[in-house]
Amino acid sequence: MSAADSSVAARLGVAAAVLSSALGGMALACSRFVISATDAVALGAWRYCVGFVCLLPITLAVRGRWPPRADWTAVALLGLLFFAIFPVLYNLSIAYTTAARASLALSTLPLLTMLAAAALGIETLTLRKSAGVVIAVAGVAAALAAGLADAPAGAWRGDLLMVAGAFCMALYNVWSRPFIARSSPLAFLTGGMGVGAACLAVVALAGGGLVPQAFGAPQWAAVLFVGVFGAALNFYLWVWALERTTPTRVATTITVNPVSASLLAVLILGEPIGLNLGLGIAAVLVGICIAAS
Repeated sequence: MSAADSSVAARLGVAAAVLSSALGGMALACSRFVISATDAVALGAWRYCVGFVCLLPITLAVRGRWPPRADWTAVALLGLLFFAIFPVLYNLSIAYTTAARASLALSTLPLLTMLAAAALGIETLTLRKSAGVVIAVAGVAAALAAGLADAPAGAWRGDLLMVAGAFCMALYNVWSRPFIARSSPLAFLTGGMGVGAACLAVVALAGGGLVPQAFGAPQWAAVLFVGVFGAALNFYLWVWALERTTPTRVATTITVNPVSASLLAVLILGEPIGLNLGLGIAAVLVGICIAAS
């Protein structure tokens, strides 16, 4: 691939990751809408079971290239990390804090990914990339600290849980690239999501909470949106982006997440967007422009 082709591929990867992050923010707001009527494991099971049901027939129809046999143990472990452990932390987080705060906490992902990639020798830290990530994360930290007094009781627990989830996602970003390269993004995603969804479904069934009794039509509609757009399409775009550009550039786009999460949360949850959140969003958008250029 020529330098020009590589540059175009990288820009397309960043664009796909931006759209993925926007969908992820909307899914976070919808998840916050339904979490009070269910639990973290059951909601994760529904999200990724719906996503898997959407992805599997498409993968089979297009004859996606499945990971080689030697990679399946690693693919399964990555699936458990990203589609079982991460969603439980994610859903527990939004039970404590607001959609806007949770999405801002998730925006620590670029820093965690950059550090993990550098530690494993996958990416070299550059001054420009580091500056962009530091600006983005500083905006997140300032926004969360400034708005703590107006947040729900115990919101700091939700913020910390989301940071732990972001660490899981950072490891997935860094470790998954070679496995995606030896298969196809769609087949890699489908396999990993299937493993995670099955694990969560078994745990939810064992606990007797897979089918929430308090769900009505609005909650089921939100779950369907989260599964189709917040799992299947969202994460397909994410792994497609990881194939085409660096983990840190992909991770930096997660800072679009607070924008879509905050706007949708205003509409369906009535959560206000305070000045601190607005400034935090502005800071992370500046960080994207610097780190991804």
